[in-house]
Amino acid sequence: MEIIAEKTEEGVIERRVDLVVGGDIVPGIHWLPEGASAPHPTVIIGHGGTQHKRAPNVLGLARKLVRRCGYGVVALDAPGHGERMTDEQRQAQAELLSRRQGARLAPLSEERIRSMIGAATRAESEWKALLHDLGTNPDWADGPFGYWGVSMGTAFGMPFVAGEPQIAAAVFGLGALRKANGAQRAVAARITIPVLFLLQWDDELMDREAGLALWDALGSREKTLHINPGPHVGIPLFERDDVISFYRRHLES
Repeated sequence: MEIIAEKTEEGVIERRVDLVVGGDIVPGIHWLPEGASAPHPTVIIGHGGTQHKRAPNVLGLARKLVRRCGYGVVALDAPGHGERMTDEQRQAQAELLSRRQGARLAPLSEERIRSMIGAATRAESEWKALLHDLGTNPDWADGPFGYWGVSMGTAFGMPFVAGEPQIAAAVFGLGALRKANGAQRAVAARITIPVLFLLQWDDELMDREAGLALWDALGSREKTLHINPGPHVGIPLFERDDVISFYRRHLES
């Protein structure tokens, strides 16, 4: 990774980085604890649809993991998101967000679902390249590595985690698409590491029964399901404390 810019705030180093994958520049952020002098776990964050590497929920979780656990955290802009968006994609996203009703999101179109599924393979290859790059630095080469991604971060992240033995524990949720559920369940069955799964009972984008079926399909012997009331964009902030406890059990043993 090439460091583009760096700043330190309240004990957290934030490095704006570029990762080159297949000739493409993938913008990202690498958060690190200030003064870290020993190897430490690293968590990869997969942001949601219409978000980016420094969206508020990504930034909040990353800083908490650094400050409270001493972990490193990395987030990349997914294909077609953040700094990788075209003008046409920005316009389409603005139109999508304009149809929001309060905290509730507009239903996903068939075109958007196809676009997300098509980008998943690129995202998977970029995360694999990220792990390879992290492996070149002794401060975090040996991991262990965790993954966190809900909504699109689950849709993209499950295939990545299923095929990546370096990931030791993962947090998923909000990512069960009815039309892709059969394929998703097949991928979930290949995941055997510990998983924390988050669902919103009143999710307007993802199907409740498909979400429960996806959790049930996970091949993990240790898997935990947390369900809270509320819409898709409504995971309570207190769940971050459970995420931290989950990672401490599985990344620090």
